Amino acid sequence: MTSGTSRWRVAYQRPIEYEIVNAPGLFELQNEALLSVGKIRGGRRFVVVDGNVARFYGDKIHSYFAHHEIEAKIITFPGGEENKTVDAYLGILYELDSFPIHRRDEPIIAIGGGVLTDVVGFIASSYRRSVPHIKVPTTLMGYIDASVGIKTGINFNGHKNRLGSFEPPLRVFLDRDFLKTLPRRHILNGVCEIIKLAVIKDAGLFSLLEGHGAQSAAINFQDQRGGEILNRAISGMLEELEPNLYEENLARKVDFGHTFSYGLETRHEAHLLHGEAVLLDIVISTLIARGRDLLSEQETCRIFNLIGQLGIVLNTDVLDAGLMWQSLLERVEHRNGYQRVPMPDSLGNCIFINDITYQEIESAVKNLNDWISIKNDPILER
Repeated sequence: MTSGTSRWRVAYQRPIEYEIVNAPGLFELQNEALLSVGKIRGGRRFVVVDGNVARFYGDKIHSYFAHHEIEAKIITFPGGEENKTVDAYLGILYELDSFPIHRRDEPIIAIGGGVLTDVVGFIASSYRRSVPHIKVPTTLMGYIDASVGIKTGINFNGHKNRLGSFEPPLRVFLDRDFLKTLPRRHILNGVCEIIKLAVIKDAGLFSLLEGHGAQSAAINFQDQRGGEILNRAISGMLEELEPNLYEENLARKVDFGHTFSYGLETRHEAHLLHGEAVLLDIVISTLIARGRDLLSEQETCRIFNLIGQLGIVLNTDVLDAGLMWQSLLERVEHRNGYQRVPMPDSLGNCIFINDITYQEIESAVKNLNDWISIKNDPILER
């Protein structure tokens, strides 16, 4: 072989292993769970805390690190999708770069909702070409969805999560106490993602929501049944994510509710939360599935009745068939040339379809408005 045709093959596999740990009372002084990874005595931590969390827990977080003799630089981050920007990403990086940490034994700590953990995870993946990080989700959405996987990202050029990476955390600590202070809207925002899992892969979870979801949501999942619902949702999410962490397979059940919602959430970012957009996607997909005889009338009614039982209001004013069609076309690019839309073919199961038409979306929007009008249900009124 001549030098002009020489080739070298490099093959390397990076092991991915991290734990998701229930850790109640995480910032109680005697609780050392947060310090179970990384250097402790004389160590340093760069900590990013959601601004709302800092209002309730800021003093406690400061006291915790001081008690354990950890030099902590604690900065606040204004949560919300509108702050998931390049500027926010760079702003935190400047703060981090002025507070040098060891590259391997002083992990960055992210304490907040899914937006914050996404941004900080991306920072951890890109600073010094990757430093370790720990996630402490404080919203229900973060607790059961955003924090348990390895995706990170920020919005760019009018697109959600257009810049990002796959970066596993060292550990994820779950403390239900943080959910106590969440407004009801943000509790229901997370519940929408639980509904997603129930409809698409877990009929048992769906029944659990029917029987106990409303009561548990009313007390911010602080009861035993609430813990059972959350644990089951996390287990279901991980069953889907773990074999496909890097999304080599682009047909993903957990993408249910994440096709049409992409455009809706981007356009209505100021007043439509992620879970609310996902639920609109879910009901439109449900009606498309019903139109194709994939779901029975009874199953369709159960889905709508559950939404009503949980007290979730559907903001159908934002529905726009043209926008949703463009969102589907964008997802085709993201999913490498195919729609790959998860569609329930019974409660707790799904198939993937690649031939949704504009007319089906338009018809589903009309059928949803007709459903609301016929049912005259105040829970579902626009």
